[in-house]
Amino acid sequence: MPDYHDDLRLCHVLADAADAATMDRFRSLDLKVETKPDMTPVTEADKAAEELIRGNLKRARPRDAILGEEYGIEGTGPRRWVIDPIDGTKNYVRGVPVWATLIALMEAGPSEDGGEGGFQPRVGVVSAPALGRRWWAAKGHGAYTGRSLSSASRLKVSGVSRLSDASFAYSSLGGWEEEGRLDGFLDLTRAVWRTRGYGDFWPYMMVAEGSVDLCAEPELSLWDMAAPAIIVTESGGRFTGLDGRPGPHSGNAAASNGRLHDELLGYLNQRY
Repeated sequence: MPDYHDDLRLCHVLADAADAATMDRFRSLDLKVETKPDMTPVTEADKAAEELIRGNLKRARPRDAILGEEYGIEGTGPRRWVIDPIDGTKNYVRGVPVWATLIALMEAGPSEDGGEGGFQPRVGVVSAPALGRRWWAAKGHGAYTGRSLSSASRLKVSGVSRLSDASFAYSSLGGWEEEGRLDGFLDLTRAVWRTRGYGDFWPYMMVAEGSVDLCAEPELSLWDMAAPAIIVTESGGRFTGLDGRPGPHSGNAAASNGRLHDELLGYLNQRY
């Protein structure tokens, strides 16, 4: 099995630099905010963080391709870094501390977890400096949370095996209605023990930690999912699209402790 230790160390260096840049502008009264063509916000901090990560990657891994939310794809080859400079920009703009920088390394080749070929996540870091939290994983080496590589605890999903005992996290109701999946979504909320709308990266990290058992979102991009996918799976959970395809390639996501995954998909595909 390949050793991704050097790539993981680089991810932490990149996250450290991004954290410093994003925290410097968080809750700034003069923060510049624009609206993208898809009507979502982008701040000067999003752009600056991605530029910073790209610049460091070009020096440290000049042969690797880079895909980022703000500046698209650059380069070709069997290794591709996938970046979301600020996942949770709407929170960032409003001063809510639930946002993070997501960095993943994907490689071309078959997936060991039963997914299709193509690019698969091999390393991922989710860094949420305003929460004082960071999570990371490397393929075959487990998932961890902590302040640094040398000060960390291993992540493990929950052992909950009954839907009636499960905690389910989601982002918002509107997306499920737009996708024609609202009935199944609502039935799921009635079947579980507890629901909470945490949103963005955080519920996936809580699935990996075992504090939440299920989460799902109806519409996502690759940069939203690449890092969370490897962290959830290396914690012992499952990460698929709503179509059941493993990995971050379906344009939507369902994550769980594994024991409840089929039931989760069953509800969210109900009458769809």
